[in-house]
Amino acid sequence: LARLAVAKMETIDWSDAEAIGKLRIGDFACGTGALLSAVYDQIAARHERAGGDPSTIHVQMMEEVLYGCDVMPSAIHITGSTLSGAYPDTQFAQSRLYTMPYGRQADETVKIGSLELLQSSAVQTLFNTSDPALRTGSVGEQTAAQVIVDIADEAFDLVIMNPPFTRNTGHEASQIGVFNPAFAAFDSSDSDQQDMGKRLTELKAGTCYHGNAGVASAFVGLAHRKLRAGGVLALVLPLSAAAGLSWTAFRQMLETQYTDITISSIAANGKGLSFSSDTGIAECLVVARKAYPEEIVDERVQFVSLRDRPPSFAHSAGISGAITRRVPLRGIDDGPYGGTGLSLGNEPVGEMITGFRSGAGDGWGGVRLSDYSVGQTAYALSNSQLWLPAQTDPAVLFTAVLGKVGHLGFYHLDISGPPPRAPFAREEPSVTATYPCLWGHDAQKETRFVCGPDCELRVRPNLEAKAANVWRTASRSHLNRDFRFNSQPLAVAHTERVSVGGRGWPNVRFADERFDFAFCLWSNSTLGFLCYWWYANKQQDGRGITSIRAAESLSVLDFRTLTNQQLSTAETIFDEFRDKDFQPAHLADADPNRAHLDHRVVCDLLGFNEDIYRAVRRLSAKWCAEPSVHGGKARPKSASLII
Repeated sequence: LARLAVAKMETIDWSDAEAIGKLRIGDFACGTGALLSAVYDQIAARHERAGGDPSTIHVQMMEEVLYGCDVMPSAIHITGSTLSGAYPDTQFAQSRLYTMPYGRQADETVKIGSLELLQSSAVQTLFNTSDPALRTGSVGEQTAAQVIVDIADEAFDLVIMNPPFTRNTGHEASQIGVFNPAFAAFDSSDSDQQDMGKRLTELKAGTCYHGNAGVASAFVGLAHRKLRAGGVLALVLPLSAAAGLSWTAFRQMLETQYTDITISSIAANGKGLSFSSDTGIAECLVVARKAYPEEIVDERVQFVSLRDRPPSFAHSAGISGAITRRVPLRGIDDGPYGGTGLSLGNEPVGEMITGFRSGAGDGWGGVRLSDYSVGQTAYALSNSQLWLPAQTDPAVLFTAVLGKVGHLGFYHLDISGPPPRAPFAREEPSVTATYPCLWGHDAQKETRFVCGPDCELRVRPNLEAKAANVWRTASRSHLNRDFRFNSQPLAVAHTERVSVGGRGWPNVRFADERFDFAFCLWSNSTLGFLCYWWYANKQQDGRGITSIRAAESLSVLDFRTLTNQQLSTAETIFDEFRDKDFQPAHLADADPNRAHLDHRVVCDLLGFNEDIYRAVRRLSAKWCAEPSVHGGKARPKSASLII
């Protein structure tokens, strides 16, 4: 991350020690200072290569250039020790490393660490302490003191951070029962956590913060505020930043106010999908330069997808050097030929590609791919082109976003959450249910198109009007909101009766009920799987996650363009397959029923020839080979491509 960031600081004369001393570089969630240390190393190396002596810039780097903030005094101590250790015999008078106020204060107010800088550039901090174990700086004795520091807006040349990913809405695993996980550090009470959450609400105005994205999005807003025009933003973020609906404002900010954007991710599974050593979820590196006023920004974004996490500093150096080398890159719109290869010597380590910025905060599909030709086909489909690997030219296949051809139902907590928000209570399923519901997942019972309701809804007293409003969205089509590619066979399920869709299977309602059959066929074919995967959040192994609102942007076959004959054919095909069992999606290439479905959809419903069908099946094999699809799950030895 540091190499990629410093490489974008193109206007700096690295031979000029005075110019380097005027830089301002900040990490407002610095922890033990790994990123600041890495940036220091990069600057020192560039200064030395330009003919300078790195030791001569050490005092300025420590006293004026490097700013680090954290809520833990011990972390700040380690940061100071690490940075000063570059030249331990060189004394300096001060450092720009600050312990930020956090939690309940002596005056009964609450503070939220570095995020206090969202309100003002001047913040009272605990500068140092008299405890030698917590002391920073290398000269003299420091005493405990509350000091006012000024960290000005639009003053930094580089802000680099790996912010915390906690969310106030995230109550998973060890966070179950925690009032507000985003502010649960230092054994803060529920009352403290509540007030700290309110404090962030006060400070978030004008930023890209979203509660479902977590405090990382607030730190991004802080970084943007502190960065000057022309400055470089460098972040480690959860991969959900690339596709999550709650990160839309961040993506819009980046695409409208930054240029020279590079987004790096890792296609691998398991621990290899993150850049950090301790997150366990997929991450991306976002590096971009803040545009000058009136500057014409790049129309394209550079995506880098690595096969695996770099195993050493030497690999990282080689990869970052290859990424920053100015070479022509293939685009996402250039057809299914793959990206520009990224290699170390003769060893392929990933691919690079360029995609278009939307400016509207749309999701970035170009992350976490091992074969960009699959992404290029998905992109073409979203633009009404069927452009398959080995095809010279695309064919026309009309697609549209799901929100244009259908209507999605209610969020599950608005159906059967706490009253009075939700009008229904859930009970065991009944064949005589007035309000049947398909709520959750049971992969063993979801191998066929037609799925039975798994619960019955009962109207809560005095909420009859709300219940009627929810019931009006009931339908026979249900979209898989949390699609486990490596264990679940269906992207869309069909219920015999009109039913409410719940947590796992929200409703999709069409004006023409004949669309239900075509929607089910399309969504469970290889082409439908590809579109779902392209738009989904691929943060977790073998799983694609969407939300009701995000699903409105999902590309589907434009059922409005189908003729009456085609719609009749769709119903015939549906009846043919309704009792057939399908294997999990990651085995779509080896599933005989999926191959038969592809043939019926491609040739009989859409009218393409056998060559197109065979190309779709080859595409199926490519898609199933994507790590984000199979999730590292062992493939049966008998599984082979069926054409």
